[in-house]
Amino acid sequence: MYFTDRGIEELTERRGSEEVTIEWLAERLRDFIDLNPEFETPIERFATWLARHDEDDD
Repeated sequence: MYFTDRGIEELTERRGSEEVTIEWLAERLRDFIDLNPEFETPIERFATWLARHDEDDD
């Protein structure tokens, strides 16, 4: 297990039964970047990956 999996596991345990919109997720990512500007590039890459994730399935 990667160290980062701990956060993913916590997210699943605490909020795994919730449904969220992409708009809600985008706002949380913006909030995170506002508080942690040093993570702007990784969050941008992650958001782009999510946006394009299903393009490879064609």
